[in-house]
Amino acid sequence: MTTEITEAKAIGKYLRLSAHKTRRILNQIRGKKYQEAILILEFMPYKPCKIIKKILESAGNNAVNRKWDKNNLIIKTAFVNEGPKLKRFQPRAQGRAFAIHKPTCHITINLVNE
Repeated sequence: MTTEITEAKAIGKYLRLSAHKTRRILNQIRGKKYQEAILILEFMPYKPCKIIKKILESAGNNAVNRKWDKNNLIIKTAFVNEGPKLKRFQPRAQGRAFAIHKPTCHITINLVNE
């Protein structure tokens, strides 16, 4: 019994990005061709684009290892989950402390062969 792998996948974990801001960008590339998505990410001015591009390229290279052609790849799923928040404190007036929550996220990208 052989199970054929139909997806190439890459995951980035514990990234110091907001899940909400990252989700905006992933919505733009979901369902697009691999080369088109790389081009879109190249020219978007947002911080998560650089990291998403690296994860997408990793998924593309995983697909090439399976002898798939990069020109035929399509982004099937691209989603982000919230990771743990780093909790820090900012001193305030009269001995008070102000909580600062630094978010992290996990990005998953799946590619399929067209």
